[in-house]
Amino acid sequence: MSGSQNLPSMTATLASKIEPAIERGIQRYFDACRARIPHFVSTHFDYPGAKKTNRVAFGLDILRAPVNLFWAPCYTLICLIRFILGYIAPKGRLSTLLAAVPAGFTTQVQKHISDLVIAELLSQPSTELDHAHSLNGYITEELRQLYQQTEQVEVDMAHFHGCFEPVMAESLSQYQVTRTASADIANTLSCTILGAFTFQKFTPGGIGIALMLAYSLSAQLAASDFILGPSVGELYYGIFPPDPSLGLTAATIAFVLTILASCAALSGVITDPIQARTGLHRFRLGKMLNHMENDLRQKTQGSFRPKDQYVARILESFDLIKSGLL
Repeated sequence: MSGSQNLPSMTATLASKIEPAIERGIQRYFDACRARIPHFVSTHFDYPGAKKTNRVAFGLDILRAPVNLFWAPCYTLICLIRFILGYIAPKGRLSTLLAAVPAGFTTQVQKHISDLVIAELLSQPSTELDHAHSLNGYITEELRQLYQQTEQVEVDMAHFHGCFEPVMAESLSQYQVTRTASADIANTLSCTILGAFTFQKFTPGGIGIALMLAYSLSAQLAASDFILGPSVGELYYGIFPPDPSLGLTAATIAFVLTILASCAALSGVITDPIQARTGLHRFRLGKMLNHMENDLRQKTQGSFRPKDQYVARILESFDLIKSGLL
């Protein structure tokens, strides 16, 4: 009888040890992921790996990039609305609808990097048997040590995989947004340098460059039709530059931004090694893993919200203000 009476207490004792074992498994898994960050960054974001990583951008990415560029400000506004609604009505219908809005077209580079993160950094298994270094593998190992025999473990491992999948998908989606934001920031800096050397003007973005180009084209067109001839026209409009038409201004802005966005699709070859050397890639990946771990522990989702896209939009707003369009 005494053995039967002690059985419930033994079961309760073992059950109380399951949760700490699972927590240890989660902690060990993410510690292992964080330890892989330096090698991952040096392999795929520094030279010569950066060339291979960004080589997949050649192709349709050059067409997707301009669409993502023009969509990015709208998506940033949607993210801000979602952030506000998260405090007012986190489970409202509008919040659900906005959460389903995509960040833009997924480029081949973004997909390639996401696949690398899943396979190498997160070590997610490609087959059922290959899971020793996955989240389930670490949790299973902790439970093995607790029970000594795997057959005695009565924990649904598929539950943890199901919980981790949406957390991983949401975090990688936000990480992809940082790629677009980094390209936009690189564009802004490039335009500032280009404007300083080409036009001797402060042009903090593509719109500033486009307006300078629109004024130059307008002067050339006016000079070609000048009554005293093009040579005199160039002198006259060099002193009294004409204002470009609305159509010419809009067309020039659209053209310049499209060209810059297409170039940005390939800019990772330059910006990735810089971010790797300055530690930005390591910082961003570490922050993503920290938020993923926190979401998994607290059974939440979407806490990873990098600020890169907001920095890019602030720089674009400054460009609009400087250009007199805002």
